[in-house]
Amino acid sequence: MRTFKLALALGAALALPSMAQADGVERLTNLLEPLESYSADFEQQILDGSGQRLQKVEGHMWLSRPGQFHWEVDAPYQQVVVSDGDKVYLYDPDLQQVSVRPLDTRVTHTPALLLSGSAEALTENYEVTSSEESGIETFTLIPKSPDTLFESLELTFEDDRLEGLQMEDSTGQRTAINFDDIEANGDISESRFEFEIPEGADVIREGG
Repeated sequence: MRTFKLALALGAALALPSMAQADGVERLTNLLEPLESYSADFEQQILDGSGQRLQKVEGHMWLSRPGQFHWEVDAPYQQVVVSDGDKVYLYDPDLQQVSVRPLDTRVTHTPALLLSGSAEALTENYEVTSSEESGIETFTLIPKSPDTLFESLELTFEDDRLEGLQMEDSTGQRTAINFDDIEANGDISESRFEFEIPEGADVIREGG
């Protein structure tokens, strides 16, 4: 998948957090819990271990809790990922192919879909630390389960608003996403999270 990694990771047992971990979780929870809906333009870059850019794409995303999500890449490679709260649809227009899988606890480990889930799950699935500089807060999330597609995830907030996220995999490759034209807790039509399979598209169903 060129622009959106679906990390199907199993949760790990809950460990007792340190005071710094607890503070980071509490602060991040306080920022995410009021976020019922979110929409924004985005720019996503994929960088190799040396920082050289491998890919750059742009698009728009919408989310609504619980579990609804719409991620649409406009250029240069079209792609659509939609979660209706029950199933996740990934559509690649170039291939005329749709992948369909259930939305379950493993799929919510996907960084973007994590935002549409419960903030309470952070304490169960991630070690969280935080830092602040010049009014910008950065939260680093390390998965407790080794069976994930990323080694770390960073969420960046400015003026209590999510401005970007960055994840790094085991090879050092980084995916950096910056948000713009942000609207938090605005009205989003339910139809935004409904996906109609295009006529003639190949359909791959995973997980029943």
